[in-house]
Amino acid sequence: MSQPTPASATSGGIPAHVEHRIALPDGRTLALAEWGDPAGLPVFAIHGTPGGRISWFGPDPSIDARHGLRRFTLDRPGYGQSTRQPGRRVVDLVADLVAVADTLGLEQFAVTGGSGGGPHALAMAALLPERVLRCLAVVSVAPFGDEGLAEEAWLAGMTAGNVAEFSASIAGEDQIRALCEAERRTILDRLAEGRSDILGDDYDLAEEDRAQMARHAVPMGAQMAHGLAPGVDGWVDDDLAFVRPWGFDVASIRVPVRLSYGRADTLVPGAHGDWLAATIPGAVAEVTEVGHMGTDADVERHRAWLAGEWA
Repeated sequence: MSQPTPASATSGGIPAHVEHRIALPDGRTLALAEWGDPAGLPVFAIHGTPGGRISWFGPDPSIDARHGLRRFTLDRPGYGQSTRQPGRRVVDLVADLVAVADTLGLEQFAVTGGSGGGPHALAMAALLPERVLRCLAVVSVAPFGDEGLAEEAWLAGMTAGNVAEFSASIAGEDQIRALCEAERRTILDRLAEGRSDILGDDYDLAEEDRAQMARHAVPMGAQMAHGLAPGVDGWVDDDLAFVRPWGFDVASIRVPVRLSYGRADTLVPGAHGDWLAATIPGAVAEVTEVGHMGTDADVERHRAWLAGEWA
C-alpha cells in the first residue's frame, strides 16, 4: 500500500515534494520522499549515516527535474518515520526497496548511496541485476574484516570520532548506543544554535568539507533533524551492520558501477574506495583530491550520470 501525500514547500526551506508511506510485508512501514520529474527515470537515493529522507540540493532544488529524474529518498529502518528492524544487515534493505518498487510500479531504476548509503546501493546492484540500470556509490565504506579490509586498514586514516564510533560498534550495541546518543545530542544542540559544524569535536574534517557544510547548512540540518527525531536506533543499527558481514559479495556485481571518493576524506578514507574499485568488476573510479562532502560540481555530474546522459 502506498499513501502519496503532496508536501508543500515549508518556511524551513524544504522544497515541495511527495511523501509516501509503504506498508512492508512484515508489517513495518518505510517512509519515502519523492522529488523531481514525476514522469522521469526512477532513482533510489540512499542516505548516509546518520541521515534521512529529507534530502535536496540546496542551491538548485530543480536539479532532479532538470535531469529528468524521479528521485526517491527514504528513511532507513529506525530513522525518521520508518519502523526499526533490529539486527538488520546491509543486504536487508534490498527486500524493502523491492517492495517499494513493486508497490509504485517501478520496473527498473538507478540507485545511488553516499557514505553509509553506499553499501546499501551496492547491495541493490548485486542482488537486482535485472532491475538496477546503474549504481553510483559516493564515498562508500568498504566491507569490514574477512570479507573486505582488515580492522586496522579499515580504520586507518579516519578521524578520531569515527575511530571511536566504529570501535564502539565492534564492541557491541550497548557501547555504540551510548556513543550515538551523546553525538545525537551534540548534533541537535548545534542545529538549535544555528551552527553548521554539527558533528562532535572529535570529528576533524578537511577544510573544504567544513566550507561545504556551511554552504549546505539548511538541507543538511533538515535531514539530520528529521532523521534523528525518533532517536538513534537507525544510526546504531547502521554502525553494527557495517562491521558485520553485509550479506552479499560486492565482487558479484555485474551492473555498471561508478565510485566517487576523495583523498582528503577523513570520515571514509580513500583506501575504502580503492578496495571497492579493485574488487567490483568493471567499476569506474572517480578519485578527487577533496573530502567527504565533495563539491557542487560533483552533484551536477552525478545526476547526469544517473540519468544516463553520459557513459
